[in-house]
Amino acid sequence: MKKLVLLFACATMVLTSCGPWSNLAKGSAIGGGSGAAVGAGVGALIGKDAKSAAIGSAIGAIVGTGVGAIIGDRMDKKAAELAAIEGAQVETVTDVNNLTSVKVTFDNGILFDFNKSELSDAAKQSLKDFAQKMADMPETDITIWGHTDNIGTEAANQSVSQKRANAVKDFLASQGIAADRLLAEGKSFNMPVATNDTADGRAQNRRVEVYISANEAMIAEAQAEADAK
Repeated sequence: MKKLVLLFACATMVLTSCGPWSNLAKGSAIGGGSGAAVGAGVGALIGKDAKSAAIGSAIGAIVGTGVGAIIGDRMDKKAAELAAIEGAQVETVTDVNNLTSVKVTFDNGILFDFNKSELSDAAKQSLKDFAQKMADMPETDITIWGHTDNIGTEAANQSVSQKRANAVKDFLASQGIAADRLLAEGKSFNMPVATNDTADGRAQNRRVEVYISANEAMIAEAQAEADAK
């Protein structure tokens, strides 16, 4: 399944009218000096999920308008590339610095057998494609979240979700992505995207999400580019 989910945000504090935004425009508003509260509000709309604000490493400084626009444009282009990967759903969210980042969701049926953490051959091929497409964007951090349905205890599901995240992390490292760029976290069944009352809903909740966010090197490059304009 190939799917690029384009998300639209509308915030009356930032916009005078509602309409689709490119990430170039989103970056301008989110990365601008309009205040953290406004940026966080827009980010929650874009990411559909306040948890997305935990993605990335905080740089401890306000990111300027031009920097946000430049990074947003780069992330848009990368999201379009990653959407070609079989079995991946791609969308844009915001990170802890209120910058655009990319979220890639791999369905559990592609990555793992039920209650298992071993990567299938199909999963390895998808992750190889992902690693290859990320080769030209080393100035990013990659956060991997493993999720489960709610069958079994939370402790058991926490263990399985962490093993799944670790399996993806280890495989991506074997494909040439620097280990210090990778962070794996198990989320158990605490962040469902569908009901756990049906088999279909539980299948949707058994998933792995990969987040791509700008690191300090990319932010510095974007700042230099913005300053040169």
